[in-house]
Amino acid sequence: MNDPIADMLTRIRNSQMRGKSTVMTPASKLRAWVLDVLADEGYIRGYEKTTDVNGHPALEISLKYYEGTPVIRELKRVSKPGRRVYMSANDIPEVRQGLGVSIVSTSKGVMSDAAARNAHVGGEVLCTVF
Repeated sequence: MNDPIADMLTRIRNSQMRGKSTVMTPASKLRAWVLDVLADEGYIRGYEKTTDVNGHPALEISLKYYEGTPVIRELKRVSKPGRRVYMSANDIPEVRQGLGVSIVSTSKGVMSDAAARNAHVGGEVLCTVF
């Protein structure tokens, strides 16, 4: 697997299209940090660390729905292994006039675009959520 973040986002997207309540993904620190931001912003219920059927560490993500429709309408990967996208704090764009969130990997950790602007740090824009 070349892009674990894109894999996790695709698993979330596919599970929401099928109406699943949870989805499993292999565990890593970066994935957990991205899920922390999604949980803090209210896009998922949460996640917990478990093991899969082969005994490998995994993350079980609890998806969030509102009146039968997924809370996450759009989930896009911005920075990819073939083309990394870095932005300064002033250049980080607002997603849908501030209704959505960009997840940014900074020197102070993985955080939302608003938190990065407040901390005056830029970094790699991992994905956008609306």
